Amino acid sequence: MLPEVVYSSTVTAVGALVADFREQGLLVWFGENAPEELHEFSILHKVDNHKRAPIVGDIIALNDDHFTVLAVGDVASDNLLNLGHLDLKANGLTETEMPGDVNVEARELPTVKVGDRLQVIAQD
Repeated sequence: MLPEVVYSSTVTAVGALVADFREQGLLVWFGENAPEELHEFSILHKVDNHKRAPIVGDIIALNDDHFTVLAVGDVASDNLLNLGHLDLKANGLTETEMPGDVNVEARELPTVKVGDRLQVIAQD
């Protein structure tokens, strides 16, 4: 059986401070309807498939860069499905520090630009 894409979106804007956050291992995502005060440090994206949010073991794909999901906070799924909000942390931790976090392996996150794709690929 082929892996199923359970969530996908396209980047529509990248805030001026996103590169600074990326250097710290964090990408903050919000849906296009996010308040203006969040735009500066956020990646805005338009969702085209939201069957479900990521779970441990899934793959998060940012274009050709793939990251294994290690931990999902208590409110991360609702945040992503309802607000398009995702705090993606490349810290290698198997427990989240904050309830909205989604942790992946500790390695450099890619530079994100308008038109890039975010996908969650089920591994079950």
